[in-house]
Amino acid sequence: MLDRCLGAGRVRQIHRFFRYAKATCLCLVMTVVVLRWTMGAGKFGTPEQDFNEIREHFVHRTRAGAHRVLEEVEYTSDASNFNNYGTFDISKIAVDEEPDDFERDPSMPYTLGPKISDWDEQRADWLKENPNFPNFLGPNKPRVLLVTGSSPKPCENPVGDHYLLKSIKNKVDYCRLHGIEVFYNMALLDAEMTGFWAKLPLIRKLLLSHPEVEFLWWMDSDAMFTDMAFEVPWERYKDHNFVLHGWDWMIYDHKNWIGLNTGSFLIRNCQWSLDLLDTWAPMGPKGNTRIEAGKLLTKELKDRPVFEADDQSAMVYILASQKEKWADKVYLENSYYLHGYWGILVDRYEEMIENYMPGLGDQRWPLVTHFVGCKPCGKFGDYSVERCFKQMDRAFNFGDNQILQMYGFTHKTLSSRRVKRIRNETGNPLEVKDELGLLHPAFRAVHV
Repeated sequence: MLDRCLGAGRVRQIHRFFRYAKATCLCLVMTVVVLRWTMGAGKFGTPEQDFNEIREHFVHRTRAGAHRVLEEVEYTSDASNFNNYGTFDISKIAVDEEPDDFERDPSMPYTLGPKISDWDEQRADWLKENPNFPNFLGPNKPRVLLVTGSSPKPCENPVGDHYLLKSIKNKVDYCRLHGIEVFYNMALLDAEMTGFWAKLPLIRKLLLSHPEVEFLWWMDSDAMFTDMAFEVPWERYKDHNFVLHGWDWMIYDHKNWIGLNTGSFLIRNCQWSLDLLDTWAPMGPKGNTRIEAGKLLTKELKDRPVFEADDQSAMVYILASQKEKWADKVYLENSYYLHGYWGILVDRYEEMIENYMPGLGDQRWPLVTHFVGCKPCGKFGDYSVERCFKQMDRAFNFGDNQILQMYGFTHKTLSSRRVKRIRNETGNPLEVKDELGLLHPAFRAVHV
């Protein structure tokens, strides 16, 4: 009858509507059941309670979303601070651990380690058993390890670490040219041997750990190589175990506390050297021992100011007071600048460039320029900060020019970071003359 009244198509549309309506109602019922279960309606509260709980649920989500957006906005506004290395407080991560519980008995004399009396025999046996690690790389060419380092903490001034980087780059360049290995230390191996004295435990440890090394070359972090072409005259020291820049008459005749310098020295890997370190170290422990030793050194050495014992003064005192025991194996070098005081050198660099060539190592072109008293990593030094940093830049560039010239460049001036080209490129690069002889120096040749 409906078909006759409404038509077959209209009837089908009505049936379809009711089927969709039933499905929609069923979905609505299921949704209400789920909401009641998840939002507290599982307690079977009243419809009014259900409505309030649903409303609170959506209000809470809205508030949480707004809070999250607010946090993101705040983070974005502070991102420049979070990502700014210049404003970061390094003390947040550079936290020192608690000191060691072990304390040395002050009534017992300080030692660097167990007494060793047969090191020459032990080392000779090791070298015989390990022929692939000879202590000499060629005739009169010993295996050398250059050792330097700095504090485990960042520098106290913001640019000090930059100059430490320049200093180690300079040393790596020289050692690469001369076939010397490098060890850079940033660990305090003995809490009692701080400051000047930190080098002694390190030197002893390296000598004992590397029997293949014939000479260890200590160099302070504030010293730079300024003659890249100069080769140390190793043959000259074949009968000596300890080489320092200094003068015999200042040590043995006048006991002058600046008669030598311990910022750059060579020490042979042998029993004699271990004995010397054992004699040197007892003045070094911090505290009362170092203070009392400083009083003794000031009393015994000429013109020494009053301050705690330092390694340089202690060595002068040992050599002057025990000459018969040590002097025969000590070479006080002054024919070239194993250590060159910067105050008398840096203003003459342009004169050196005009009149001389690298490879001399002496006052005409110093092997090492040592910035004694500048303390680039500290807060206070003995000289103007501006003068120290300016001259350290000049010294670095003076040495770096000898490296860059091998590749056709040089610094525009000794005070400039920029470089300039000094020769044109060529299609036959192997025919370019190596003016300084540093690309393939004779002292790097392997003798087969």
